[in-house]
Amino acid sequence: MTAALSFQQLTSPNDVTPQLRRALTECWVEVTNAGGAAGFPFPPVDAATVTAALDRITGLLSPDTSRLLTATVDGELAGWLNVRRDPFKMVAHWGTLHHVQTRTAIRGHGVGRALMKEVRRLAKKEMGLEQLHLAVRSDTGLEDFYGRLGWKEIGRWPGALRLAAGDDRDEILMILAPL
Repeated sequence: MTAALSFQQLTSPNDVTPQLRRALTECWVEVTNAGGAAGFPFPPVDAATVTAALDRITGLLSPDTSRLLTATVDGELAGWLNVRRDPFKMVAHWGTLHHVQTRTAIRGHGVGRALMKEVRRLAKKEMGLEQLHLAVRSDTGLEDFYGRLGWKEIGRWPGALRLAAGDDRDEILMILAPL
């Protein structure tokens, strides 16, 4: 990628400006309506539906338990994700990734890979996590993308996701450890 890529970490609901909220919503609508598995299994979705879900995520932002990581290219949102951890001591050493997505027009230019590298760094260095977990929908090729970045498949829930009659997909459980 030749353009300037930068990251921003948001740890409070107040960090999400109206402009960023619109950009996050637009990205999520775009990714979902292009067939992306980013939290809404039944496209098309509209901005109102996505904004309500986004507001729930951003409302829970906290340095200790939930952070939003955005990637921008030349000042424009290119992708984002949410990393969460449970504060319960028994499981507080690992976190989960949610809603990992990049704008469709820039896919294949390394933004997703860079976003995943940055979340690995912040999870380890800033949140003190030892491992990350995520779940992906089968038959999307995402397990291959994550596998190239060091993630390992640790299990599947066969047929856990019903997209339509006769279209059941596995939910693939993946881990990145150690960070």
